[in-house]
Parts: sequence; structure tokens; C-alpha cells
Amino acid sequence: MSRRGSMDSRSREVKVVLLGDTGVGKSSLVHRFVTNNFKPYSESTIGASFMSKMIMVDGSPMKFQIWDTAGQEKYHSLAPMYYRGAGAAIVVYDITKMHSFRTLKEWINELQAQGPQDIAIAVAGNKRDLESQRTK
Repeated sequence: MSRRGSMDSRSREVKVVLLGDTGVGKSSLVHRFVTNNFKPYSESTIGASFMSKMIMVDGSPMKFQIWDTAGQEKYHSLAPMYYRGAGAAIVVYDITKMHSFRTLKEWINELQAQGPQDIAIAVAGNKRDLESQRTK
């Protein structure tokens, strides 16, 4: 096998961090992505949890290292430790809680000020199944 062939078979790794207020569903999103199962209820994350998933992207394996951070205010100061070195961040809000939407800007400002310079930031409105409880 050529050297190039062996390089192509190696997986790339991407660190992804999920941020957002407590109870917005970060852990549910990660669990759904990694296991393809939905848990309607889960315990609050303490500090952070870690999961990984390997998928094929354009024919090459890519390993996603996913850090699910705790949303409680008492753990907020730990967030920079988790998003350091991340290639992407998903900032999650709960569509049924206007406060979680309002704090999006704070999370994004923090990422831009303290996170990696080239981090990709996505915003996810969660709990679409509870659309009837959406705040206006």
C-alpha cells in the first residue's frame, strides 16, 4: 500500500462542543446523534460529558469528539476548558424558553472572545416537538 493510501485510510478528528443554558436539551442531542436513540428525560450534566462517533465524510472516516457541557451557572466558568481546541461549537437554546434564546448572544460572544479563532459556530433551536409551548 502506498504511503498516500495509508494516509487516506486514517481518520480525521474534530472536537465539537455543545453550549447553552441548563435544560435546553444538549445531552439529548448528543445522545441522539451518537446512538440514534431518543431519551425524553436525562439527568443534568455535571461539568461535562464526552461521547464520540465515527462517520464517513466524502469517503473518509471522521471521528467526532463531542463535549456536552453543563448549562448550570455554577459550571459556566469551566466552559472555556471544554471548548479550547474545538473545531466547532453548537450553541443550543430551547424554543419554549425565551431566556435561553436571549443568552445565545452571550455564549457566542464568549466563544468569539475566548475560543479558537477559527471555530465554526452553529445555533440549534431544540424541542421542536414542544412547538405548542413555544414562547413568543
